[in-house]
Amino acid sequence: MIIQRYRSSKIASLWTEEKKFHRFLKVEKALLASLEEEKIIPSGTSAQFDKVSINVKRIEEIEAETRHDLIAFCTSITEQVPPEASKYFHYGVTSSDIIDTALSLALKESLNVIIQDIEQLLTTLHQLAQDHQKTPILGRSHGMAAEPLSLGQKFLHFYAECYRRFEDLKDFQEKELTAQCSGAVGNYTLLTPAIENKVASKLGLAVENVSSQIINRDHIAKLMSITANYSSFLERICIELRHLQRSEVGEIQEGMGPFQKGSSTMPHKKNPISAENISGLARLIRSHYQVALENNLLWHERDISHSSNERLYLPDNLELVSYTTQRLDTLLKSLIVNKDKCLENILTHYQFLSSYFLHKIIKEKNLSREEGYKIVQTASFQTNNLHDFLEKINYKIKID
Repeated sequence: MIIQRYRSSKIASLWTEEKKFHRFLKVEKALLASLEEEKIIPSGTSAQFDKVSINVKRIEEIEAETRHDLIAFCTSITEQVPPEASKYFHYGVTSSDIIDTALSLALKESLNVIIQDIEQLLTTLHQLAQDHQKTPILGRSHGMAAEPLSLGQKFLHFYAECYRRFEDLKDFQEKELTAQCSGAVGNYTLLTPAIENKVASKLGLAVENVSSQIINRDHIAKLMSITANYSSFLERICIELRHLQRSEVGEIQEGMGPFQKGSSTMPHKKNPISAENISGLARLIRSHYQVALENNLLWHERDISHSSNERLYLPDNLELVSYTTQRLDTLLKSLIVNKDKCLENILTHYQFLSSYFLHKIIKEKNLSREEGYKIVQTASFQTNNLHDFLEKINYKIKID
């Protein structure tokens, strides 16, 4: 489970045992209401459950004997209502109908938080792109100095990738979170697709179009593919920030608090601790995708080999996505851009405007591309002096 240092309180609060059982009850009550509407159970039955309460301690006591959490939950509820109503609780469904549908609700609630977090991050990235659209910075290719570009362009590039993952998550939330009430092995022995549709509608979920006894785990694998891809975006932007903060580059710095320290023995250091932290956690987020893929490989209609690890990695994954998103947003809001150093690095590496010179020579001189390329390449390799460089390429062409 996530340690306190990396908590996202909004996500953590959604994955408590009490919240889980409240979602179980929400699904069961939606089923009771649907059964009443279809006149399968007596009218007024669902109202008998309006005042029942969730008692986690009582559920744990029953589970200690039954070794089955869903049965323990059902018993803790039915013992609170008259027998003529309690006998219809959990009518026609199997455990996975309730557990998996409730899990979809948990994922939906978690994605509401994460989508809001990413929306805030997108706002920050867009603002940085606007603020620095005219801030020149040295571009780099293969880690080597290349053409200058706008720092705003860098941030806009990251914004575009982040927005794609934002859209992926919204699309997943709308289309892939499903409910099922199809009973043992998914064959509708007692219930009907019409009842299942009513339950899903009441819960605000789509219907699992063909289920076995579970909601198939390819849905969750798809979600984990999106969060894994998103974590790659997180680490990619953090790697860029870490490189730009290196002492020999010095174009960007993470903001530091007034009492923050960079090293126990080197007082001069300003370390990219947030970017490094996010980079490390992004690797953990991506590791969950492999577990999700393997969880799709279940025996026959279902087994529960997926259940144990989902209790651990799903809340961890979603909490880490929320935490890293919020931390990156905070990092970017306090980012320090050293504009003087950005310009200095461009001027230090003036010869890496070589593509400009190459194309001017092609346009103005009676030379082939290959001949022009060789002149500029040779001059670049032989001198670090702008005057000498211009002489070597016989630079007598009009400068734009």
